[in-house]
Amino acid sequence: MTQSTGLRAAWPTLAIMVGASVWGFVWYPLRMLAAFGLTGTAASAATSAAGCLFVLVLRWRSLATVRWHWVLPMLGLAAGVTNVGFVWGAIHGEVMRVLLLFYLTPAWTAIFAHFILHERLNLAGSALAALSLLGAVLMLWSPKLGVPLPANAAEWAGLAGGMGFAMSNVLVVKTSRVLPHMKPEMRTAVIFAGAALFGVLTSCFEPMSAVPAGEHLARVVLLVLALGVVLGSNNMLVQYGLARVPANRASIIMLFEIVVTALTSWLFAGETPGPREWAGGACIVLASLLSSWAHRAQDARKGAAHVSADASVMTHADASRTDDSDDADSDGPGNDGGGDSGNGGNNGGANGGGNAGGDSGPLPSRARNGARAMV
Repeated sequence: MTQSTGLRAAWPTLAIMVGASVWGFVWYPLRMLAAFGLTGTAASAATSAAGCLFVLVLRWRSLATVRWHWVLPMLGLAAGVTNVGFVWGAIHGEVMRVLLLFYLTPAWTAIFAHFILHERLNLAGSALAALSLLGAVLMLWSPKLGVPLPANAAEWAGLAGGMGFAMSNVLVVKTSRVLPHMKPEMRTAVIFAGAALFGVLTSCFEPMSAVPAGEHLARVVLLVLALGVVLGSNNMLVQYGLARVPANRASIIMLFEIVVTALTSWLFAGETPGPREWAGGACIVLASLLSSWAHRAQDARKGAAHVSADASVMTHADASRTDDSDDADSDGPGNDGGGDSGNGGNNGGANGGGNAGGDSGPLPSRARNGARAMV
C-alpha cells in the first residue's frame, strides 16, 4: 500500500519532468521542418494550429466555460510572440544561447507583474531581476563590441520570446483571476490559437524559398501533425503535474529543460557552450531558483497570516458563545432565544470568516500554478 501511494505521489513530478524534457528537445524537429523548406514562422503557425485543434477536439466539452474578456486576446498575442521568438531563434541560432535569453523571465516577470497584477516590486524581486540580467550581460558581453547585446537576429528573437513568455505567465495569472471558471485546457487552446494566428501574420514577412512538395510535403504534414499532438498532450500533462505539485518545486523541476537542451544541442548540433555561456547560464538559473524560494517564503507568510486570522475569528466566536451561555444561565430560561440568536450570529461569523480565509488562502498558489504552465 505504501509503495503504491509513493508511486501515485511521484506521477505529478514525473509529468512535469517529461514536459520539460519535451520542450528541451522540440527544437530538433523544428530544424527538421526548416530542412524540408518550412520557415520558422510557418512552422510556428502550423504546429500551434495542430496543437489547438487537438486540444479542442479532445476537450470540446470545456468550450462551455469560455467567456469573453479582453485578457484572452492579449494572452494569445503574448503566446504568439513567445512561440515565434523561440521557434525562429532555435532554428537560426545557437540553441543554448537562445534558450538562456528566453529564460530571463525573473527580470521581465517582476516588471510586468508590477503593472498588470499590481504586485509591489520589492527589494528581493529587484535583486533577482538584476541577477538574471547580470547573467545575460556575462553571456552576451563581447571583447570586440564591448556591448552586452544579442549578437544576431536569432538571439534577439530568443530575447523577445522570453519577454513574451513572461507576459504570458502574468496574463495566465490574470486570466485565472478574472475568469476563474474557465478550464485550464481552454487557456491552453487560447495560447495555441494566438500562437497560430501570430505565426500566420509573421509568415507573410518571411517567404519560403521553396515550398515543400511531393514526398517532402507529406513528411512536413506528418511531422506538423505529430508535433501538434505531442505539444498539446505535453501541455495538458504539465497542467496535470502543476495542479498537484507545489509551484515553487515545479519551477525548479522545469529547469530540467535547460539540462536537456544543453545535452541535445551538443549531441545533435555539435554546440558546446563556452565559459561565458556557463557563467551567464548559472546566474540565470540561480535567479530562477531564488525566485522560487522567495515565492515559497511569501506564500508561507500569507498562509500563516490566514491561519492567524482564522484562529482569531474562531477564538472570538468561542468567547462569544461562552459569554452568551453564561448570560443564558444567569438570566434564566426566558432568555434562551436571545442566547441562541447570539450563538447563531457568531457561528455564522465564524464560518464566514473561516470560509473567506480558506477561499482566499490558496489563490496565490493556484495563480502561480497557472503561471508556471508555460515554463
